[in-house]
Parts: sequence; C-alpha cells; structure tokens
Amino acid sequence: MADYFFDTSALIKRHVKETGSAWVRSLVRARAGHTLYIARISAVEVTSGITRRQRPGDLTTAQAAAILGHFRRHLIQRYRVIELTPALFADAMLAARKHRLRAYDAVQLAVALDVHRLQHKAGLGTVTLVSADQALNDAATAEGLTVDDPNSHP
Repeated sequence: MADYFFDTSALIKRHVKETGSAWVRSLVRARAGHTLYIARISAVEVTSGITRRQRPGDLTTAQAAAILGHFRRHLIQRYRVIELTPALFADAMLAARKHRLRAYDAVQLAVALDVHRLQHKAGLGTVTLVSADQALNDAATAEGLTVDDPNSHP
C-alpha cells in the first residue's frame, strides 16, 4: 500500500484509454489498497477534459456521460479530495513564478507538496505524484517530490 497524489493528466487515463491507462487503473483499484489524493480543482479539469473529447468525436455523448458519472462516484468513494485554501493559492502563485507553470499545474503542485508535508510531519511516509505532465513533473522533482509518469508504463 502506498500514497499517491494524482493530477488530472493521470486521472483522465483512468477513464480514457491512453498510454499508461492500464497502470493507472491498477493503482486506483480499491483492492490495491492505496490512498489516493486529488485536488478539488481536478473535478473541474476532468469534466472539461472528458467533455472536450466529444468535439473531435473521440467520445460519444453517452460515453462521456458514463465516464463522468463513474468519476463522480470515485470522487465521493475513492479519492481523498483536498480542498483549496488561501494558503495553497499563495503557494501556487509562488510555484507558478518559480517554475513557470501553467495556473492549474501550479495549484496541483502546491497541493501535492502540502499533502507530502502533512504526511511527512505525521510520520506516514512519502506521497508519489502521478502525472503525465512533464513541466509539472520537472517542478515536482525540483521540489523533492517522488514522481511517476504513467507514460513510462505502456
């Protein structure tokens, strides 16, 4: 059993077949027993990402609705959702500037770092960031986080 923080690029792989999808699914299975953290903004990002895939015809309306329903159930039952606070937004602003990250990537990094700090402080071990976003992965590595890219698990 391990602790993972998933950014949206990894969460999408849970629901849409891409490189690394099978590996992500193996991590998020309840019987794997892992603790899975996500930032609250991931709900918006996943909804947007799945909905946008309808435009080019990658997903039908029915498929997208089914995926989003499944994701909403996981949001309630499977993930530990981290709420955003003014302090996390301040950390995200610093991360955006320091690492030249996109806005939501900076928020994801700030939340992942906060979860990592809290875990470490409680003596619970490390949290691994699971992300397919190279800029976010580079920034997280520079900040001392353990990172695993689903694209490395074809």
